[in-house]
Amino acid sequence: MTASDELEQRRKAARAACRVWLPFHGGAESATLLAALAEADVHGEPDRYGEGGVITELEEEVADLLGKPAAAFMPSGIMAQQAVLRAWADRAGVPRVAVHGLSHLVLHELMALTELHGIAMEHLTDDPRPPTPDDLAKLPGRLAAVTTELPLRDAGYLLPTWEELESFAAACREREIPLHLDGARIWESAPYLGHSLDEIAGLADSVYVSFYKGLGALAGAAVAGPIYIIDEARRWQRRHGGTLFTLLPYAVAAREGLHRNLPRMTEYYETAIELAKRLNAAGLRTLPDPPVTNAFRIFTEESADDVNERLLLHMETAHEALAPWFRDSDAPGWSWTEFTVGSATCEFGAAEVADRLVAQLIRTEP
Repeated sequence: MTASDELEQRRKAARAACRVWLPFHGGAESATLLAALAEADVHGEPDRYGEGGVITELEEEVADLLGKPAAAFMPSGIMAQQAVLRAWADRAGVPRVAVHGLSHLVLHELMALTELHGIAMEHLTDDPRPPTPDDLAKLPGRLAAVTTELPLRDAGYLLPTWEELESFAAACREREIPLHLDGARIWESAPYLGHSLDEIAGLADSVYVSFYKGLGALAGAAVAGPIYIIDEARRWQRRHGGTLFTLLPYAVAAREGLHRNLPRMTEYYETAIELAKRLNAAGLRTLPDPPVTNAFRIFTEESADDVNERLLLHMETAHEALAPWFRDSDAPGWSWTEFTVGSATCEFGAAEVADRLVAQLIRTEP
């Protein structure tokens, strides 16, 4: 067994023994959702192959929240975005969409949109910032759709201002190009943008949302938009093998997440701001500063190996999970991780969480 294998075994054992979790919704979220599934008020005919039952109820609720004519529930976000972008490409007769070079579509999907659908992904920009109308203007020719990710996770959970988002949407309308929102974390973005979900989604022609990220569900996603696009996206869902015999567990968990965590998004966001303020005051660094969602990056002036060893020892001895593992930064001697505020974080409060993190993330000389 290699040293890395031994380390991973230690990590798995330590995680399994943890009784306290500071990030997100805690380590018992799946168990909570499974209990909700067992107690779910599911009546009438069950869903079959992605239609009917709780699936239809959830789709109607999401369409209403986003102010769109129709919505389709799918097992994964990767499938959902491929389906809706393929539908836009087929309608336009142009296998070409505009994306951010740091978007999920580019970095985390093995170029699926290109490899499976033959759709070229033109980069609006590769810079760690939201795209602008000037970026769009630099892409000549016809485009089937333009996408923007709210927030841009791989740039550090960055969001445009409301005015910047309006301007970008207007630039798309001026060129008569559909705007698609990668809104995996649109729920978390609403407090900073200062507008309702339907107002945010109203700037775009279609929207993808995730249920397992900020909402903490088991899995699942939805796309919302015009009926003709959603109907075609459903056909691509079937072609991708996404119409499982039943999607009941995922739909119930998604609905549970909507009802339990969506109303608390402002609380999570405000707690993230206070937590980041306290971490910065103690000598750590955060990005963005202040956060614009309930998630942000934490930087410390130590190597990832040193920080992770302390975090692991703390997990093994105190049975507390304080933060995700750190990775080395581009800046020599610094490392970073992502921290997401959720119900577990709020249970302790920003001051207590900050104290516990600082105690492990900043080395104290003997």
